[in-house]
Amino acid sequence: MRDVSRRSAGRTKSDKPNPIDAHVGSRVRLRRTLLGMSQEKLGDAIGLTFQQVQKYERGANRIGASRLFKLSQVLDVPVSFFFDDMPAEAAAAAVDDDEAGGGGFEERSVTCEPDPMAKRETLELVRAYYRINDPSVRKQLFQMTKTLGDSSQNEQ
Repeated sequence: MRDVSRRSAGRTKSDKPNPIDAHVGSRVRLRRTLLGMSQEKLGDAIGLTFQQVQKYERGANRIGASRLFKLSQVLDVPVSFFFDDMPAEAAAAAVDDDEAGGGGFEERSVTCEPDPMAKRETLELVRAYYRINDPSVRKQLFQMTKTLGDSSQNEQ
């Protein structure tokens, strides 16, 4: 029989998600959104509800190895994709192992800035950009965007 007193060492509902879980979840969301796939469609493909997919994407629920592998197949990316571009602060965060009662590790306080690549605005912009059929128009828009970004940076 499992010792329920161990659960107190795990994460409570008021705790923030582990930065690694949050990063992996944001990468799931990024790829799903880039593919134009709904949470419901992804959930159906991996045998979950859209609410469970939401929890994964927020980092509220940790994704197990077999589920991560299935996600990589459905989203057509290597498993390593989910760990790409991980901020150093997230990678340095201790993992709280619920089964081991915390494993003697203390989670470090980590403040991660939201990844601009995970924002809906960025994803919609990228999708719209690639819907432009004329490569020369796409290139002009790219150059204009870079110029505007550089001029905004110089004003600060």
